[in-house]
Amino acid sequence: MAQLSESQLAIIRDHPIGDALNSCRDAFGPGFPRVDLRGAIRRFEQFVAEPSRCNVEFKWCKLINAARKNLVLRLIGTLQLHPAALNLLSDDGGLLGSALYHLYARLSTSKTDVKHTAQLVRDVVAGENDATIWTTVYDLIRQTQPAAPTITSTTSVPTTRPETPPPSAPSTIRSVKDTPWTIKSGSLISTTETRKEVDPLLKFEVEQNLIVDHPDVFDAYFGRVAQLSDITTAVFEACRLANPPMHTDGAGWTDWPPNCNQNEVLGFLRRRIDQFLSFAGDRGFQPSKRRRCVTAPDQPLDGSTSKRKLDVGVARSKSEDEEAPCHWSHILVPGELKSNPAEDNYHETRLDISRYAREVFAAQDTRRFVLGFTLCGSLMRLWEFDRLGVVASESFDINADGRRFVSVILGYLWMNEEELGFDPTIIEDDGGRYMEITRDDKTERIYIEEFMKRQRSLAGRATTCWKARVGSKSGNQLVIKDSWEDERRPEEGLLLKEATDAKAKNVARYYHHETVHVGDAVDDVRENIRKGLSDAGGRNPIRRQSTVSSVISSAITSAVISSNSGHGGGKDECVSRKRPPSSVEGSMPPPPPKRSRSDLTTRQDVPRRNRVHRRVIMRDIGKSLYEASSLRAMLIGLLGGVKGHQSLLKAGILHRDISIGNVLLNEAEKDGFLIDLDLGIKMDRNEGSGAPEKTGTLVFMDIGPLYGEDHEGRHGFGSCFWLLFWICIHWNGAGRTLSRSEYDSWNSKNTKELAREKMGLVIEQEKFNMEVKRNFTEYCQPLIPCIQELREVVFPEGKRRTYEHPDLYVQMKTVLEKTIRDLGT
Repeated sequence: MAQLSESQLAIIRDHPIGDALNSCRDAFGPGFPRVDLRGAIRRFEQFVAEPSRCNVEFKWCKLINAARKNLVLRLIGTLQLHPAALNLLSDDGGLLGSALYHLYARLSTSKTDVKHTAQLVRDVVAGENDATIWTTVYDLIRQTQPAAPTITSTTSVPTTRPETPPPSAPSTIRSVKDTPWTIKSGSLISTTETRKEVDPLLKFEVEQNLIVDHPDVFDAYFGRVAQLSDITTAVFEACRLANPPMHTDGAGWTDWPPNCNQNEVLGFLRRRIDQFLSFAGDRGFQPSKRRRCVTAPDQPLDGSTSKRKLDVGVARSKSEDEEAPCHWSHILVPGELKSNPAEDNYHETRLDISRYAREVFAAQDTRRFVLGFTLCGSLMRLWEFDRLGVVASESFDINADGRRFVSVILGYLWMNEEELGFDPTIIEDDGGRYMEITRDDKTERIYIEEFMKRQRSLAGRATTCWKARVGSKSGNQLVIKDSWEDERRPEEGLLLKEATDAKAKNVARYYHHETVHVGDAVDDVRENIRKGLSDAGGRNPIRRQSTVSSVISSAITSAVISSNSGHGGGKDECVSRKRPPSSVEGSMPPPPPKRSRSDLTTRQDVPRRNRVHRRVIMRDIGKSLYEASSLRAMLIGLLGGVKGHQSLLKAGILHRDISIGNVLLNEAEKDGFLIDLDLGIKMDRNEGSGAPEKTGTLVFMDIGPLYGEDHEGRHGFGSCFWLLFWICIHWNGAGRTLSRSEYDSWNSKNTKELAREKMGLVIEQEKFNMEVKRNFTEYCQPLIPCIQELREVVFPEGKRRTYEHPDLYVQMKTVLEKTIRDLGT
């Protein structure tokens, strides 16, 4: 058993578990009402270890297994977000909460057997003290950590380390303080985006940044819509006075389908929208732009990396295309339908509506936030997605509160573009788009010529780039970069200006930067987008878990009792949680009991976070290394990135995120350069920014930072090595589909595991040579000698460099220049 240090015990004392695990304890406890509690846990462990001996019908075994895993995942998720886990360090130097996240992912995908959690479950149910529970958590993480790659060799591995520098020679690079690293759904460096890859990251992204049951969401987003109250009054009164009435106090909406069948509910929504528009028009109210209700839950929408369907939504419309196929770029308000009211605020419902919002963000390059709704049975909930996370309203019954339902639907139809979340500083004019900036005390109009890229995520920086020009000067090309930066990080624009003033080579050149203002207000999330909504007005249901449903507890009870007595049988298996097209209602757990307002507040010890909309404009235009016309051109671009990193070091700047998106090849394919200093820092900085994410793109991070070492100059050169390795295992030439690779799993590794795997790859020359020959694409096979030479430079004798080496840059540059010459013109 692990022994906790005094510092760890102090953190645990400062952040007691208190009642945070009561709901998890209650979830397991009532599952064994007629047996001794500890005996029940032992049988639970036996049942998990030997599921094939469960003496119940197969359909019940399937349900019980899922229920058992849900209980365990609930427990891991609660611990993962506890304040202690966000302060304790794991063995790899990251946060314990991050290690628990990766354990959660392995459990949810069955890569780790849930049986390993039996000791933790026993300790929680038995009410052990905090130190015992956290000790068991550490033991569990160590026990379930994936094994490092096995190294086999017929030759001995040299044990000597690279020569150490003279004691009197100080390092040329000062160590800098880093902040913890967190992966988001936009962090994937992959050839495709499958739900299997994205959903675990998106779920974590949402649950870390979630507020529900906020009473002020409606007022914040609908309260400022012009004339909405008057239009709602007129339309709702018309509904009540219709012959026959469409809504009555006792029955609600008279044509509401009582079985909540999906197709019937979709028909109900289409009729209501058409009727509301008709009633409003009869009374002199017309929306500024025509919109339509999209109801095609079985038809994937165009515009997504992977095929995504949408239950219902409000979309842009022209009078002649009411039934035309819809594109994600047309969706203004996404909606999710469920047949069962118990699924309101259920985790799968949250994940579904979040998937839709992520697609909307990705398809609409000027979207600042997204509004959406869920309708579970007759319970409606309003959702707002921004770059801090998710805020949801309290739910309401559309039959009991018909006026609120009318107001919501009309609000979506009458909101202007800014109220729907679009950037008002980007103006459409005669089919084109432009923005205005003030530079050298003069107003300049910058025209957007072409969309370049947009990070696919919910919370985070959400970087978006466009090609642009100044006024009508077609030859004066620029790149505009919009991002939502953590307000505690230094401004990228200032750092880029400093690099340009220092005449840094092979780095994008500064033109202008600004903090975006909407009207007279800074465009930030807290005040401008969320209209000052307080976190204390809602709750995070993941951090304060409600009591698990009796259905799941009963499933566990049945498993234990049945395996003990030898008797099986039971009810039918639960049907799918998706609203069925037939008239059968979904069978779901009842909603959790109501909680007092004091229980609904969010954790008070979570630091207040905010993101600010910032804009950087650069002079240089480039393209991805994947777009290079040849291997030689790609290496020219990579060499430019190496030169840019060295030039920044001379200017006293550390980039810290050399990756496939941040090393570009110029359009003439004569040179390459670095972009994106949003994670860069001054090397004389002594303290971290306090921003919550560590620096770097996971798959390209050098081994030292993966182990928790502070970033130094050599790690950037190491990232250049891993960048070339990554390109060569995926790239098949310009315009061709990237290959899948076994190394794609690096996207979901924890940092310590990935560090071990990378070290195992390079430590031995024979194994490395075998791996690159087996995994490099046919197109990139000619670069095998280059990567082998670079391995010797970056990892001399298979060892990591543990200090700054003045010749590292020159050696890398020499290898790349030689390969470029050998590849010819």
